[in-house]
Amino acid sequence: MLTGCVERTIKITSEPPGALVYLNDEEVGRTPCRTEFTYYGTYDVRLVLDGYEPYMGPGKMDTPIHQWPVFDLVAEILPTQFSDTVEWHFDLQTVDDDPAAMLDRALQLRSRMHEGESEPTPDDDSSSKAAESSDENQSGRE
Repeated sequence: MLTGCVERTIKITSEPPGALVYLNDEEVGRTPCRTEFTYYGTYDVRLVLDGYEPYMGPGKMDTPIHQWPVFDLVAEILPTQFSDTVEWHFDLQTVDDDPAAMLDRALQLRSRMHEGESEPTPDDDSSSKAAESSDENQSGRE
């Protein structure tokens, strides 16, 4: 008697193709590629291609019903083969090596970090120290 089995595959594509793919820090090939997997869940995905920003993020796959407890036992007993193929596609962004654009992005990031904060100036720092020492002198006289 033949028993069932499950073939689990991830198909990974990218635009442009040819990116080196890592799943959980293990190299699996270049896009487009297929690789087998054992466990469902979330994987760490990294794609690297010269001239493009590297992609780093999660790749998620949900467990199909025939792999849930009790249902998986029935699926293993049935004389049929299940095939689970998960497809992920990633669009890579080109690298912007323009120094002026990079400086502009850095300045924008700096301004977002300091929103709502007033940056102390050298004059503000010295006047606040003078005020503190004046307060201390007055409290010592009383």
